[in-house]
Amino acid sequence: MSIEDKIKDLLDRRVLARMGGGQKRIEAQHAKGKLTARERIELMLDEDSFEEFDMFVSHRCHDFGMEKEKYLSDGVVTGYGTIDGRLVYIFSQDFTVFGGSLSETYANKICKIMDQALKVGAPVIGINDSGGARIQEGVKSLGGYADIFERNIVASGVIPQISAIFGPCAGGAVYSPALTDFILMSKENSYMFVTGPKVVKTVTGEIVTDQELGGASVHASKSGVAHFVAENEEEGIMIIRKLISYLPANNMEDPPFVVSDDPIDRLDDALNYIIPENPNKPYDVKDVISAMVDNGEYLEVHRNYAPNMVVGFARMGGMSVGIVANQPNYLAGVLDIDASKKGARFVRFCDAFNIPIITLVDVPGFLPGTQQEYGGIITNGAKLLFAYGEATVPKITITLRKSYGGAHDVMGSKQLRADINYAWPSAEIAVMGARGAVEIIEGRKIKEFTNDVERAKFIEEKEAEYREQFASPYQAARYGFIDDIIEPRNTRFRVIRALQSLSTKKQSLPAKKHSNLPL
Repeated sequence: MSIEDKIKDLLDRRVLARMGGGQKRIEAQHAKGKLTARERIELMLDEDSFEEFDMFVSHRCHDFGMEKEKYLSDGVVTGYGTIDGRLVYIFSQDFTVFGGSLSETYANKICKIMDQALKVGAPVIGINDSGGARIQEGVKSLGGYADIFERNIVASGVIPQISAIFGPCAGGAVYSPALTDFILMSKENSYMFVTGPKVVKTVTGEIVTDQELGGASVHASKSGVAHFVAENEEEGIMIIRKLISYLPANNMEDPPFVVSDDPIDRLDDALNYIIPENPNKPYDVKDVISAMVDNGEYLEVHRNYAPNMVVGFARMGGMSVGIVANQPNYLAGVLDIDASKKGARFVRFCDAFNIPIITLVDVPGFLPGTQQEYGGIITNGAKLLFAYGEATVPKITITLRKSYGGAHDVMGSKQLRADINYAWPSAEIAVMGARGAVEIIEGRKIKEFTNDVERAKFIEEKEAEYREQFASPYQAARYGFIDDIIEPRNTRFRVIRALQSLSTKKQSLPAKKHSNLPL
């Protein structure tokens, strides 16, 4: 065979590999509103940057007639490329080949790029669209999943790992995305569950659809499994590209700096008036975030889950930051089980990848009730407490309004080694709200009043006295728990200056194998 023939053979094989399971199956994929594995990679990465590995791999199974049906690439496309010029590794499962089911060689391909990503210190993006384990391969397929899980675990906290769910993801397959840092699901075509509707019906008698059991809306709002939901795959890919822009390539690097044309000393007068006079009246903390960050842009994480806590990424003075904020617009910003888990997970991610944490506090306490206590609010609240206390990245906390009881300690307090703690003049830092405190402290006197008007007047006077003596931010500042009380409209400038001063921060924990997080 001449060299011309050999080159033609190579090119023909590449064409065949790029066809996946064939034209009919590609058309069936498109008919469902889904892109093919390679189309997804082309959209995700910079143009012409993709370098593919293992295009000519095929399965090794000879049972059940499988030796008669082989496809190049074996159901998953793997390799590396760039996003905005920055290196990433990627795998994209191909549903047109055996329904995207995982084989031994398929797993080896994924493991290879994960190992490579760890060596060079680059993020891994996994695009999931698979029917699960390839049944014909039995335990080899299960072993392949476990090999991937082990790499997810080793890579955790070392390189960012992002999972996109653009189709089915069921059974053992769900645990690889669950081990990654962020999961994105598309609205119409994706679902995740450990056991499907048929098994659920057989075991429990419950009748549910794929979407009701594990659709994007379920995991985004109820379980918290999904961090992002996209209307379609194209939007999902754009979200992932945006997310990558805030993150460092690995845990030994700083996040990318982006030059901003938004002046650091920009004032926003609206912040001076955003806190209502009535302490029980809500406002939207997202308005505060938008006013602070560069060009009002931020990427919210877990938007539909535990909305009493807001977390997300933004830039301030060109620097990537993670923002954690209580949301007075929902449940008065109270901390409950879900909000605690949401905040803790986000804080730990930021700490692992050198992203400073900005905390905006307006929290009346932990949510009371049997449902919370039985559900483990003690342990789950401790997760958030632990995450803040363990984090060694720069931590800046601004108390906007309420900061009561144990929730005050949990939300980035000075005692949890926050570097700089600011408060607005509207801040109330105390064991509890003024009304509750007065009812306890002055309970006997209150009962002695027979005149309702006099009783109300007495309570009002004592509330004002309590706020002045115990809840005023100047009391916390008196003890050094608050470093400065700042004018709200000047928050952006003060935070960016603080971030600049903390850019060389070095802090470490005692030597240990690992901590024992209250799980």
